[in-house]
Amino acid sequence: MQGNSSNVMIFSPLEHPMLVLLSQHLGAEIGEVEHRRFPDKESYLKVCSDVKGKTCIILMDLVNPDVKYLPLIFLTNTLKEMGALSVGLVTPYLAYMRQDKRFNEGEAITSKIFAKALSDNMDWLVTVDPHLHRYHHLSEIYRIPTRVVHAASAIADWLTTESNLLLVGPDSESEQWVSEIADYAGHPYLIGQKVRSGDKQVHVEISGIEAHLDKKIFVIDDVISSGHTILECVKELRNKGAQDIGCITVHGLFADEADSMLVMCGLNELISCNTVPHASNVIDVSGLLAEAVKDCINSL
Repeated sequence: MQGNSSNVMIFSPLEHPMLVLLSQHLGAEIGEVEHRRFPDKESYLKVCSDVKGKTCIILMDLVNPDVKYLPLIFLTNTLKEMGALSVGLVTPYLAYMRQDKRFNEGEAITSKIFAKALSDNMDWLVTVDPHLHRYHHLSEIYRIPTRVVHAASAIADWLTTESNLLLVGPDSESEQWVSEIADYAGHPYLIGQKVRSGDKQVHVEISGIEAHLDKKIFVIDDVISSGHTILECVKELRNKGAQDIGCITVHGLFADEADSMLVMCGLNELISCNTVPHASNVIDVSGLLAEAVKDCINSL
């Protein structure tokens, strides 16, 4: 980074567990911020550190974004009012990327609205593997410098310590990503195919699994929310004779206790990156995030 790292201060108003790791990678001081809610649920926020002339970083995943957005905006604006040189956002999980078009008349295109709101307040943004479907790059909706960290290399590094594995992608959308991990880690892979048997009924078919039943199998997906797709993968693998099945995801959201459901259905191991705090966090992406943060700060 340009200048002295002692001029960089990082804040985590909701105490993300990656805070210490990221501050160590950046050589940044951890700033103190007080945040609580009044009985009427309005937010109280106070910056307790001297930020004048400093480059400030806010670390906050945006799972459950409606609750986190206002404290984030209050902190950003307060830091600038107190003389911060710049304020950037490290959000390991970036929310409001799903609604990227108006599917039905009158719907809000929330991805664009949310991107405008963050762009109006932040100087730059760093995230990990956002859900880019119809968008090809965050610059299509964000007006500030953005950097996207890909967790594939961290997952692949972790998998190189394992042997006799088969990697499985749940659907065709995962193939490019899973194949990259498999090539780097040196493991074979298969890709499932979603087959609809009704308006709301979808199951996953995986061809060729019979030749790999002696291997430990890891299903790999970028986000697990409801867990339905992974559940269908596990059912298919079990039905075809697989015994040792694990799952790796970048963002483990696990809505409605999906993690417990997956374990109950026969998943032996559940592993996630530390983008979203969860007991399954095993793979650390803080070093990758730190490099992207340095790049953003140096580009200002």
